[in-house]
Amino acid sequence: MKVQTVGVIGSGTMGAGIAQVISQNGFSVLLYDINEEMVQRSLSRIHSQIDKLFEKGKLTESESQGIKIRLRTTVQLADLQVCQIVIEAAPEKMEVKRNIFQELDPYCSKETILATNTSSFSITEIAGFTNQPERVAGLHFFNPATLMPLVEVISGLRTSEATMESLANFARSINKSPVTCKDTPGFIVNRIARPYYNEALRIMGDQMASAAQIDRIMTKAGKFRMGPFELQDMIGVDINFSTTESLHQGFFGDARFRPHYYQQRMVQSGQLGRKSGGGYYEYDK
Repeated sequence: MKVQTVGVIGSGTMGAGIAQVISQNGFSVLLYDINEEMVQRSLSRIHSQIDKLFEKGKLTESESQGIKIRLRTTVQLADLQVCQIVIEAAPEKMEVKRNIFQELDPYCSKETILATNTSSFSITEIAGFTNQPERVAGLHFFNPATLMPLVEVISGLRTSEATMESLANFARSINKSPVTCKDTPGFIVNRIARPYYNEALRIMGDQMASAAQIDRIMTKAGKFRMGPFELQDMIGVDINFSTTESLHQGFFGDARFRPHYYQQRMVQSGQLGRKSGGGYYEYDK
């Protein structure tokens, strides 16, 4: 399969980052969201990132212009029928994903690969929303998508070998390092990461150390680039909480993945991290 145009559904942080990195690697990108204001705001944000790379000398003027030209937007899912790969990066709500895949399915050819950037939902369940589950797989980027090298390529129970091979090759073509895995709750990285976040929340909840102290310990002593609370703020406290809930449910209530009530309270109070101007730390909006 020769990939020329890639569709990205969802213009939030992950969708915008995925669209940018694909365009930077020479592919045409069609970025979709439900209204014009959202896609234009996202496009403006991406252009700003490209301009910064140009100012830093990491892109030539010609390269930066080429990236912008290759990146187009739409508010019509039907427009994605020209794409060879479509990557869904919508909010982590199964009902939202169900509607997207059911609506998208008839527009795309039988050769089009439909991928989801979900961090925890079942690929097999999402594939079941289409008439051809063998062409559906997970393609899980990590935040920030423009910088993080790893991409998980996840097979559902009915995903074909050809689909997996095509997605892994595509990931390499945009300078990512793909790792293939099967459809289990949280896949690999998020399954490993849950105890990291949960135990940090328990330590804070037991008043052994504050969020800032825990982050400082993990960065100074553990040499992590960010501590568990800084990471939650960057990812989004709500997204992190939703992922933990999904794993807990996916493993039928296994205590290893039980969410902490304090994280739920953070979500209920609207303290969602950087995107809301405040989470465990305060930020300029």
